[in-house]
Amino acid sequence: MTAEFTIIEKENIASLKFPTTDVLDDDNEIKTRISEINRALALGNLEHSKIKIFFEDNESKKIVDTTIWAVTDKNVVLKQGVLIPIHRIYKLF
Repeated sequence: MTAEFTIIEKENIASLKFPTTDVLDDDNEIKTRISEINRALALGNLEHSKIKIFFEDNESKKIVDTTIWAVTDKNVVLKQGVLIPIHRIYKLF
């Protein structure tokens, strides 16, 4: 699966455009994504561990290696207030 994803620097995410559609259509995958996000948030806050976020903007699939600082009902928040919409995330690793 990782072959179709290109690595992007966290600093470049702010300039991306995100469609409003969800990249996942399976309810179980969507539930798994939320638990992966919550686990990554805990790891980021407690151990400052980086995780890989697999996501898609309006152009292509991307992967970023970063720490999650916060989670809102719609977005994952990275350092410097960089946001990735939850509905555009495939998985976290």
